Amino acid sequence: MPLSEPTQAANSSRAANIAANAAFVPIGMVTVLLGPMLPILSARWSLNYGQAGSLFTAQFVASTFAVLLSGGLVSRLGFRFAINAGLLAMAVALAVLPLTSYFPGLACIALYGAGLGLAVPAANLLVAEVNPTRRSAALNVLNFSWSVGAVACPFLVAAAARGHHIALLLLVVAGFLLIVMLGIAAMPWQAVEPTGADRKNAAPINWKVPAFRVLGSLFFLYVGMENAFGGWIASYAKGLASFSPARAVMTPSFFYFALLMGRWLAPFLLRTIDDIKLARAGLVVACAGMASLLLSHSILSVTVSVAIAGLGCSAVYPITIALLSREFGAAASRVGSIMFTLGNLGGASLPWLVGYSSDRFGSLKLGLAVPLVAGVAMYALYAAQWGSVSQKHS
Repeated sequence: MPLSEPTQAANSSRAANIAANAAFVPIGMVTVLLGPMLPILSARWSLNYGQAGSLFTAQFVASTFAVLLSGGLVSRLGFRFAINAGLLAMAVALAVLPLTSYFPGLACIALYGAGLGLAVPAANLLVAEVNPTRRSAALNVLNFSWSVGAVACPFLVAAAARGHHIALLLLVVAGFLLIVMLGIAAMPWQAVEPTGADRKNAAPINWKVPAFRVLGSLFFLYVGMENAFGGWIASYAKGLASFSPARAVMTPSFFYFALLMGRWLAPFLLRTIDDIKLARAGLVVACAGMASLLLSHSILSVTVSVAIAGLGCSAVYPITIALLSREFGAAASRVGSIMFTLGNLGGASLPWLVGYSSDRFGSLKLGLAVPLVAGVAMYALYAAQWGSVSQKHS
């Protein structure tokens, strides 16, 4: 007897969720890989600070251009093509990277940056689309999977470096990416393209609606806030007398681990609180943690502050992606390419602004007011756009 339509839809949704979450673990590793790898690559390729910084530029610029392409690829060729193209690009880049010198290595880093730009928006939007009644919860689980890879990456790189097995580690991650890619390629079309025809025939997008401007601002501010705060925590801790250099380097791990745990808890919280209220509450907690850090001097107070900030940030980004899907429906893949690009620009701009402000005013503490202001602005945007809206379980 053939399966009923609700059963088929449930099976397709489950398969798409499994595929996206499996992909997001190694994607999380690749996203943060350059940070722990930078000392190794700098020594191997004899890089100065300017050349080392160009590696981040290569990843960011390639990722931004790929994000712009991602929405069009999803609309024309489907989620599966965009995700698998991204996974393949990452796998090839990681496998070749240990064999290269500086300029070919720069190309490899740009290639895996482009892979991230293709796969990450497509996977987020796929999960949002196949979970119309629980978008925020499903996206929190997806970003939890990303966080698992991101948290594990520095430890795996450190262990591989001690045993001189960096090339083996990169090959293992590349193999994992290829296995996931082949698994997605083998899935039935309906499992990863639930509404492909609707996307191709989608109505024109109304770019003037307030939600477009608000969501664009939220993407820019959130990615900028997370990168600015997470990226400068170690430098702030290093400047405190109570911290040894080794302890300072470990400080960001508390932020990312709290981010991980918050994304694990969010689906349970969303059973009793609607997503808008959870996002607003999270921003209040995040701002409290960031403000507390600026008043902290001891190891304990810094550790607690960064953990509070990470816990508060954890659910905000997945909920923002869920709102993108809810507000724009089948057009979300086209709008999403712009939103994720704005997020990339925020990730490049706000950390730079922290450094510029710190130089300008002679204090990193004053520079770290930048992510705090971004958090306050995000709360204001959420309150203004969805102040009286309740979308429970969305």
